[in-house]
Amino acid sequence: MKTLIITRSDDNRCIETVSSALRARNIEPIRLNTDHYPDRIRLSSSYGQKERRILETEEGRFDLSDLTAVWYRRFNAGAGLPSSLGDTYSASLQETRRTLFGMIATLPCFHLDPLESVRATDHKELQLRRAVELGLDVPKTLITNDPAEVRAFYDIVGGDMITKMQHSFAIYRTGIENVVFTNVVGPDDLTDLEGLRYCPMTFQERLDKQLELRVTVVGQKVMSAAIDSQKRKDTAIDWRRDGMGLLDCWEAYELPADIESKLLKLTAQFGLNYAACDFILTPSGRHVFLEINAVGEFFWLEMAPGLPISESIADLLAGYAPRQIVDLADGSVDDVLAGNRSAQQPDARS
Repeated sequence: MKTLIITRSDDNRCIETVSSALRARNIEPIRLNTDHYPDRIRLSSSYGQKERRILETEEGRFDLSDLTAVWYRRFNAGAGLPSSLGDTYSASLQETRRTLFGMIATLPCFHLDPLESVRATDHKELQLRRAVELGLDVPKTLITNDPAEVRAFYDIVGGDMITKMQHSFAIYRTGIENVVFTNVVGPDDLTDLEGLRYCPMTFQERLDKQLELRVTVVGQKVMSAAIDSQKRKDTAIDWRRDGMGLLDCWEAYELPADIESKLLKLTAQFGLNYAACDFILTPSGRHVFLEINAVGEFFWLEMAPGLPISESIADLLAGYAPRQIVDLADGSVDDVLAGNRSAQQPDARS
């Protein structure tokens, strides 16, 4: 049996830890570094009388017709295309991305996770709406490009406000990466909001933090870790400002059962079998949901907290662990959470 791992060449140690776990389950991992396609990787797909997919990488030539699973981890197709392509560069890049996305979408096996599910989760507005509908606590939030709305919201939250981008990204100046972190908004900032006309931003009430939580969902398994980001001034607003320096500070955390249940329903609604979810635990005991990342990172959670995430992912890919129903037409979310999946659950050991 084979599992195709969709990633890129600069991905971290998670690829090898999951690959090792797959090999221990007698499953061959095939790594597809998307940044090497199409200049260093050959991929051919045939349709009509018989479907056929052949992949040639640095590791060898693989027939993908008998895949049992695909792990969609990272994507950077076309990264190696030369600028010398000139006015054909854009067309080549678009064709490369569409071709690879198309091949992935047609693979007739279990997907962790389907591309359409991953893309739907990109909508933070939809995340917040569904979280509220399921009874999860969320922060007061405004997403806007209107300065007047920002000033009004500032008054609503009593002057305790932060701002951030919907998707973390970096601005490159003279080749140096400048990551955009979460920042506090003060009275002086309200007089300089003209930049919103070119880029909308997210504004939220600033919550007191007892702990910050990263909750990882793998199938129907929920694993939680917490960090006290308030011990240091530079990480009090955004722990990612020194994420590497805090690697040893994460501890396992027991999320309340009712929060776990609601989170499983939320991930099932998005058709996800994997999700990295962020929460804030306030001093008053509120568990406030912030967001879901359908392909969120987890490598550090296997270190200090020792969460068995790679093993859990391998079990899910191998069919050893129960999966969420990806196509909700196949059954209700409650059926999934009740474990009524035996008729649809593959067993890779048979």
